[in-house]
Amino acid sequence: MEKYWNIFISSFAGYANYLWNEILNPSWGNYFYWLLGLSLFFWLLEIILPWRQHQARIRQDFWLDGFYMFFNFFLFSLVGFNAISNIGVEAFNDFLALFGVRNLVAFEIQSWPVWAQLLTLFVVRDFIQWNVHRLLHRSEFLWRFHKLHHSVQQMGFAAHLRFHWGETIVYRTLEYIPLAMIGFGIQDFFLVHIFATAIGHFNHSNLNIKLGPLGYIFNNPQMHIWHHAKHMPRRYGANYGISLSLWDYLFGTAYMPSDGRDIELGFDEVEKYPKSFMEQQWHPFLEGQDADTTPAAPVEEPKKLENA
Repeated sequence: MEKYWNIFISSFAGYANYLWNEILNPSWGNYFYWLLGLSLFFWLLEIILPWRQHQARIRQDFWLDGFYMFFNFFLFSLVGFNAISNIGVEAFNDFLALFGVRNLVAFEIQSWPVWAQLLTLFVVRDFIQWNVHRLLHRSEFLWRFHKLHHSVQQMGFAAHLRFHWGETIVYRTLEYIPLAMIGFGIQDFFLVHIFATAIGHFNHSNLNIKLGPLGYIFNNPQMHIWHHAKHMPRRYGANYGISLSLWDYLFGTAYMPSDGRDIELGFDEVEKYPKSFMEQQWHPFLEGQDADTTPAAPVEEPKKLENA
């Protein structure tokens, strides 16, 4: 137990030092300022080239979503997630060691070119996240947490990172073993983080930038807006892609019946969803078991799919 306690304490100190160093030392390898820079970039694009021109430049819940960006990427780790994650990884490795398993790596890719390693990490991780995202919609318990992300009623880049910390635990837990088996630790490569963050900001942005044929590969605002539609023809929704839309087209979960610029967003009775940060954190634990926890009411199936 002393070993785990030491990991707990050192993780707090280590992450606090990391965050403080990120803030005080801007650099090309500094994720804090990359996140800030990407956010400002997409906000400026939304101001210059708005898709929904009637939407305010500082849209509904803009500042709340801005806080979620920094809370989910930095503050949540500071208040304990980093320490608990490190303990969990160590405990898991100790458990495997009881059975003589010392190394989870099943595919050795460290000898590959860096670009191939990064591409593999990006594609494998995104496919895992696509599956986890589907699970968040299909599990009534997990949907209570994911509901927070779907409480957005006016879409903008910052909505990308409005999600409950419970989702972080689910994603990181289910990502760990597959990524570890191909030689990646839970701390992913910097470039993959930056690229995925940029695509996520783009997906949620108020921009009418069509990708043409690339829309069948990369997620985009015209496709992702339908994922947030208040009324969907499928019980568990569609368009689960995080960075890549490819998975939705391959597995038949893509849905783009028309231009979704002005569709209503959210879920049934979204107006009653808590508005403050703290209330939103407690809501999944307080929501009644008998409440309607499905993302949308089913209606007629779509007859065709269209790309952006």
